[in-house]
Amino acid sequence: MRTALTGVVSLAMLIGTVTAATGTAVAVDGTKTRPSNEQPQQDIKDRLLAIPGMSLIEEKPYTGYRYFVLNYEQPVDHRNPRKGTFQQRISVLHKDTDRPTVFQTSGYGLRTTPSRSEPTAIVDGNQISMEYRYFTPSRPQPADWSKLNIWQAASDQHRIFTALKRIYGEKWLSTGGSKGGMTATYYERFYPRDMDGVVAYVAPNDVVNNEDKAYDRFFERVGTEECRTKLNNVQRESLIRRGPMQELYRAYADKNKYTFDTIGTLDRAFEAVVLDFTWGFWQYRMEADCATIPVAKDLTDQQLFDTVESIAGWSSYSDQGLAPYTPYYYQAGTELGAPDIEQPHLKGLSRYDYQPPRNFVPRDIPMRFKPFAMADIDSWVRHNAKRMMFVNGSNDPWSAEPFRLGRGSRDSYVYTQPGGNHGARISGLPAEERAAATAAIQRWAGVEPAAVRKDEATAKPLARYDAKLDKVDARELRRDRGLRG
Repeated sequence: MRTALTGVVSLAMLIGTVTAATGTAVAVDGTKTRPSNEQPQQDIKDRLLAIPGMSLIEEKPYTGYRYFVLNYEQPVDHRNPRKGTFQQRISVLHKDTDRPTVFQTSGYGLRTTPSRSEPTAIVDGNQISMEYRYFTPSRPQPADWSKLNIWQAASDQHRIFTALKRIYGEKWLSTGGSKGGMTATYYERFYPRDMDGVVAYVAPNDVVNNEDKAYDRFFERVGTEECRTKLNNVQRESLIRRGPMQELYRAYADKNKYTFDTIGTLDRAFEAVVLDFTWGFWQYRMEADCATIPVAKDLTDQQLFDTVESIAGWSSYSDQGLAPYTPYYYQAGTELGAPDIEQPHLKGLSRYDYQPPRNFVPRDIPMRFKPFAMADIDSWVRHNAKRMMFVNGSNDPWSAEPFRLGRGSRDSYVYTQPGGNHGARISGLPAEERAAATAAIQRWAGVEPAAVRKDEATAKPLARYDAKLDKVDARELRRDRGLRG
């Protein structure tokens, strides 16, 4: 901490006080000045590039920050680093080394334009974002798929944190949404001493892969009966009109040069999209949007086709739609698990039911499910969670099987946004819960204002809202379109 040197008060007011720890002068308006005899601090880009294995892809300007997209050399196998390396993309949204740092991951590819997660705004900090291993271009060549697992990915994060902690020495938090929230949770399980807090959004917890009654109960109760019936009828009508709908689908595929070698047939892809429709609606629409869903039997074939496209996306199970998400489906079929809902309203119409992740991964990639991976994570969270926060949406199907806290958890919380979908955020919580969650995050990061310590109801993000940095990109929400795991 900075301790002001004693001196003549009038002189201190004129020229500022000099800190004993750093030699930085602080003017009366709070801004930092540098004594004439102090050497300028090394530029942040030079400090980042001085890290062994770090290289610059590009720097993009943004007011109030420095933003870098970088490559970091990682071992393919953290248990045996001699088995080769690969380049993993990360980004750094740099504010100040005196601020806390948020380690953010989507669990998928890396967004390469400046953006700010909600916890980053809450603590007004730096943000490190990581591309998950095996998402292109962060994929070893050739790819040994057996090295794509939650422990190896957590070890990627641990190495990045260890390298950057030397620069960003204040408190660290990890965060992410959906698979990113799962990723933040797994990282905490394997490296519990790295982070000072975890904020996981809409992170599913599929403990027992072949027991999915929670999802079935969700779809029986979510929203109003009228809304559920409208959505179910779109699915039923699509399967009843399978012939003409598939003619439209085939023309659509031919126009866009889509193929279906991975899933096997256009018929399988067609049904997979239709069966995703209801899930997709609740994932990224609000209950009020039910009013926009038409009565299925009144639609022409083209109108029905377009309605399904608007929610589920006909490209989702083409080879071209699946390829970017092969690493996800591989993990869903080997560790994460995948929901298998019944949808009784489609009985007698569905030929394939919910298809497993194995159908969405090329057959030359071997897969074997590890049933104890998620049970281990669930047990660890219940018994060991410390400074962990889970934020869910009450109308989000992925929140049907959430993480739960047990007797062993400490200073940890679960919040649910009323009516929230897969984009649930702390900002959408009721006022009292929103303030409590915000205060906890600031306390974990070591930046809780004195006023908040006295009354947490006054807690609010420390950074001003930025329409570009803080906007929830619809593409980020739709990243999980059709993904069931």
